[in-house]
Amino acid sequence: MTSNFGFWDYLIFIAYAILILGVGLWVSRDKEGHEKNAEDYFLASKSLPWWAIGASLIAANISAEQFIGMSGSGFALGLAIASYEWMAAITLIIVGKFFLPIFIEKGLYTIPEFVEKRFSTNLKTILAVFWIGLYIFVNLASVLYLGSLALETIMGIPMVYGVIGLALFAAAYSLYGGLSAVAWTDVIQVVFLVLGGLVTTYIALNTVSGGEGVVSGLKTVFDAAPERFSMILDETNPYYDKLPGIGVLIGGMWVANLYYWGFNQYIIQRTLAAKSLKEAQKGILLAAFLKLIIPLIVVIPGIAAYVMVNDPEIMARLGESGLNNLPTLEQADKAYPWLLQFLPTGMKGVAFAALAAAIVSSLASMLNSTSTIFTMDIYKQYINKNASDKTTVNVGRISAAVALIIGSIMAPLLGGIDQAFQFIQEYTGIVSPGILAVFMLGLFWKKTTNKAAIVGALASIPIAMYFKIAPNGWSTSSFFVNIPFMDQMAYTVLLTALVIVGVSLFQHKGKDDEKGIPLTKELFKTSPTFNIGTFAVMIILVALYAMFWN
Repeated sequence: MTSNFGFWDYLIFIAYAILILGVGLWVSRDKEGHEKNAEDYFLASKSLPWWAIGASLIAANISAEQFIGMSGSGFALGLAIASYEWMAAITLIIVGKFFLPIFIEKGLYTIPEFVEKRFSTNLKTILAVFWIGLYIFVNLASVLYLGSLALETIMGIPMVYGVIGLALFAAAYSLYGGLSAVAWTDVIQVVFLVLGGLVTTYIALNTVSGGEGVVSGLKTVFDAAPERFSMILDETNPYYDKLPGIGVLIGGMWVANLYYWGFNQYIIQRTLAAKSLKEAQKGILLAAFLKLIIPLIVVIPGIAAYVMVNDPEIMARLGESGLNNLPTLEQADKAYPWLLQFLPTGMKGVAFAALAAAIVSSLASMLNSTSTIFTMDIYKQYINKNASDKTTVNVGRISAAVALIIGSIMAPLLGGIDQAFQFIQEYTGIVSPGILAVFMLGLFWKKTTNKAAIVGALASIPIAMYFKIAPNGWSTSSFFVNIPFMDQMAYTVLLTALVIVGVSLFQHKGKDDEKGIPLTKELFKTSPTFNIGTFAVMIILVALYAMFWN
């Protein structure tokens, strides 16, 4: 299935590509008399304003899995999938209030660097190697795969050419310019991302209503499929194992979100590059508000597509227009590409640019963060401790290029995995609870020891696997339990935390660890702007969940 692109669509997309490359290369240039140093390349000279941070956080986060995957989930199960976005809003507030003050006070380049300062170099190296592997073999490869799959679906571009094209596009400005090029182009990417998404949502709802507008379309969709506007799924829902009812609000979703937004290098790196802590916190707040509207541009179109294909009158009307190549329920992930056929010439180019912006900005962010961790935590630690700034920056560029090549080779191989994104999410979830437990106790419990952190991180794997491989539920012949994936994550983080607490108490007999972080009320003091914004986000979230509870 491909969408018919006209002259104006191609022109708009080409103009977008030239704009991104031009801005990326322009901000990447060396200023007269100044050669890029490590802080310039990896932390954008610590000069990012709040609005660039907020835009860059969203651009780094939103990729093909949101436009394609979440629209598909909206088609298949409804608004409940929006919990990933709406709960991320409150998670961002927590990160801004409690995590960032500690990270910025310590002047970090990387998250593994925090591990070294709080625990040990050995644990830092273990986690640095883990994150490099995760970013290359999981994140880079999956974004390249899902992105090129989207291009193949929409434009008919073969997978291999799609992977190469996306890789070269992201590399063209991010390898040379570093975080500065990534962050500043992200501001433009977010404009395309939101504008293109809103255009698609408008057209989808307007089509459902027969041209009577968005409000009428939204009412039609709600009346036709009220069950798809339930945020809390019950046990009879076929997707309960993915989003286990109230467990979403009090269980594993918190593990996934806190790990992703708080301790993920390619997300947190742009906040470390802020002019100040207050700028970083305002950027976090902007990202939280943007998160509230993301379901409008990625989930609602999927629900609208579901209503279209299941309404005989709409089917007939579309058939008369020659638009009858409709996805089936088994083709949920084609809901968003399918909707593009309703867009007028020119708007298809905008929507396609939005999708490309989501993919390329995420790729660029992952490349920059992978090279930052390798250069600062591996190269400078073990290979060349006295590397000059010029050498450090060049190593960063080379390591990013190598990571991109490996990710490009791996990407097409994911095609053999059914539901690749869900597969990746679940298996990343095997290690993320243990890492989250290590970080949370390391940040907020001064008695946590290095040995306990290592034991906990290692113990978390068999704990997670115990829940993961359970085939038959409780039975007389089975030792295992069979519970939803998110509940597995919640239990794993709690049991890992108990292991860490137990080893720490046994080792130090209740005394504080010498590397424990002293916490004061002043450290977590936030501005009136941040406090008012936080209150507004929480009120909106309460209203949304109350409105769509069941």
